[in-house]
Amino acid sequence: MARSPRWHPLAWSSAGVVVGIVAVLLTTTITGLVSNPDDLEDGPIVVLSGRDDSIGGQRQKLISQWNQLHPRSPARIVEASPIADAARSEMLARAQSGRGEVDVFNLDVTWTAEFADAGYIRSLDESRVSTSGFLAGPLATCRYDGKLWALPFNTDVGLLYYRSDLLDEPPRTWDELEDKVQEMRARSGNDVDGYAGQLADYEGLTVTALEAIRGAGGSVVDEDGNLVVENQRAAIATAVERLRVIAPAGIPELDETSSIRLFQSGRALFMRNWPVAVRSLPQGLEGTPAVTFGVAPLPGGAGVLGGQNLAVSADSTRPRAAQALIEFLTGERSQQILFERGGLPATRQVVYFDQAVRDRYPYIATLEEAISSAELRPAQPHYARFSEVFRAAVNGYLRQDAALPDDLQNQLVDALKGRLAPAGDG
Repeated sequence: MARSPRWHPLAWSSAGVVVGIVAVLLTTTITGLVSNPDDLEDGPIVVLSGRDDSIGGQRQKLISQWNQLHPRSPARIVEASPIADAARSEMLARAQSGRGEVDVFNLDVTWTAEFADAGYIRSLDESRVSTSGFLAGPLATCRYDGKLWALPFNTDVGLLYYRSDLLDEPPRTWDELEDKVQEMRARSGNDVDGYAGQLADYEGLTVTALEAIRGAGGSVVDEDGNLVVENQRAAIATAVERLRVIAPAGIPELDETSSIRLFQSGRALFMRNWPVAVRSLPQGLEGTPAVTFGVAPLPGGAGVLGGQNLAVSADSTRPRAAQALIEFLTGERSQQILFERGGLPATRQVVYFDQAVRDRYPYIATLEEAISSAELRPAQPHYARFSEVFRAAVNGYLRQDAALPDDLQNQLVDALKGRLAPAGDG
């Protein structure tokens, strides 16, 4: 099937989207695509996961279907903190305990290398696990040091949400986006402001900045994962300065939820957010009409890949059952349910080219385009420290008008190699 045009603007009314969602009927029962149940270890399977952001708790509903099919190996989800950094710390603590309390980790894509390198998860035998049919980018986040450590549960990529009642089409470049922001500020008397990206001091700022840097023609790492900051300082400075210009007044501490609220209020012309926001925006804020919006890839295809991966704990006493559960949750029908019912971007190609799905959800063509052009973050065990150092430099530039550190390249190299202790450590 031919790929849809790169720019696929939408102009939806609230009612139209709600009708589309209500019309979705998934009646096919998921069947086992994995090992014979007789080959699996008996006993409960514990899945440690962050917060389920799917609509209607679809992850739990998939677990319930698994339990109906495999009553001797029932699974249950244990939710860690809804805050990503706290969830990572809790997962690390559980893994380090050695008590075998967890069978499956639902890891952020940037944590997979860390858990693999530390020996907290088991590698998967690719001669016995089919990886065909997965999107290339999400599957790549499951690899580290030449091995496959997980399967992609759901993927994610930043999308550009824009006020389609105020703009005929989305900007194709970041320069054009900046011009539109300035024009709208002048026309509205600053009642409609700029780009509601994730600007608070957490991983969201790292991703927002990396996207802006790609939009400026630069990159922090090359295709081989090598740091290239010294060669990209001009692009990095241009990108961070642009963020300062296009951000709403005062550069508010926005995360995903507060970005949605600002956009829903009608006070932002653009928003950067994950695809699940498509389903929540039509609800509007209490007492205000829903905004009319369109969705497009970020200008220049500058997205950064997110998502979660499912991995078998090294301490699991039921590794065959745990792997079978992972294959079930990442199978084609499970992935279709996660997208259609839950709004989470699927990791399987078939979902994106199912004509019925494309008819119900026209934005899936935009989503597929954004995922295919997205960049991976460094797959390194010490990525979390790298992100902390990187966004400290970005935050200083944005909010304190501090120049980028002269030794930023060295700082980031030391962070990725684990030579810099996390902030607050002795």
